Amino acid sequence: MTERFLSPGTRAEVEEGAALTPRFGPDGLVACIAVDAQDGRVLMLAHMNAESLGRTLETGEAWYWSRSRGELWHKGATSGQVQRVVEMRVDCDQDAILIRVDVGGDGGCCHTGRRSCFYRAVRRDPATGTVTLVPADPER
Repeated sequence: MTERFLSPGTRAEVEEGAALTPRFGPDGLVACIAVDAQDGRVLMLAHMNAESLGRTLETGEAWYWSRSRGELWHKGATSGQVQRVVEMRVDCDQDAILIRVDVGGDGGCCHTGRRSCFYRAVRRDPATGTVTLVPADPER
């Protein structure tokens, strides 16, 4: 059984209250950032709908909504990179979720085989205005 979430109340209730009342967007999704529970490194950004958020809360493992496939996605079900949720936080207006996770398998999260989906940095050449992507510092 998945969680049913109440509609967000007043601004004060959303920002200061004790009830989880996620503000899903018009598409029924809320952004979720996953970070490594050990070192704080940002691993990935995904989206959750009410069902995947409920399953995450029930199982203690990350579930997402795959926008590209249009289906629920249990992270690591095929790769072994299951994300065990250590802590879940919600931002001030409850339209973004942050989860601290321990990652199973080889510790990766990106479908490209990398540990993090954020493996490129954006650079802008001030002289030409050209914007390019370059490999990011793997330690950040």
